[in-house]
Amino acid sequence: MKILVVEDDEQMGALIERGLGTEGYEIVRVATGMDALIAVANGDFALAAIDVMLPQMSGFEICRRIRETGSTMPVLLLTARDTVEDRVYGLDSGADDYLTKPFAFAELKARVRALLRRQSMGTPLQVELGNLVLDSRDLKVTVSGRSVPISPKEFALLRLLISRAGSTVDRATILDEIWDGTAHIDPNIVDQYISYLRRKIDSEAAGFRIVTVRGSGYTVELTE
Repeated sequence: MKILVVEDDEQMGALIERGLGTEGYEIVRVATGMDALIAVANGDFALAAIDVMLPQMSGFEICRRIRETGSTMPVLLLTARDTVEDRVYGLDSGADDYLTKPFAFAELKARVRALLRRQSMGTPLQVELGNLVLDSRDLKVTVSGRSVPISPKEFALLRLLISRAGSTVDRATILDEIWDGTAHIDPNIVDQYISYLRRKIDSEAAGFRIVTVRGSGYTVELTE
């Protein structure tokens, strides 16, 4: 299994390469965003671990460009920038997880395993509810045939809620499934992303609405 590591600090890059290499992964390490994009275009990677603070092209931009190609490869961002705004920005860029430096290598390995496990479980390529269709191959959402612009994280949250339509999905489950727990994530991020989805998806046109279950979580209900 091949992992791409994008890190311009030689010492840190070597440590990450050595740490993940002990888990049996084949590591390809590059130091710039352009080299990262070339590697992704020409290689089959199971996951990418990308430092945010890179010269010329940030990890956020690399992630965005990877997603623009249609790739659903898990992306783990590594950075010393640990504000909620930075984490939200990284997740909105298409990252699947966000690990703040300095970190314990045991946690890095655990995050990588969790992302790979989630990827290997697989999901139906297409899910429909009401007039909405989620296409997991291209990370696209359409309502009555009209495309709805949506970030990868919003897509994952919407897919989770729709897959359990009619049942309440509690906050802990959402945080665990979408953000791998609460260790480095403000729990209020769930409300923020629910708000994003409600603004982007018209409940009348879609044929369902996202309902807040007070003190618990959220559920999806079909509209009349």
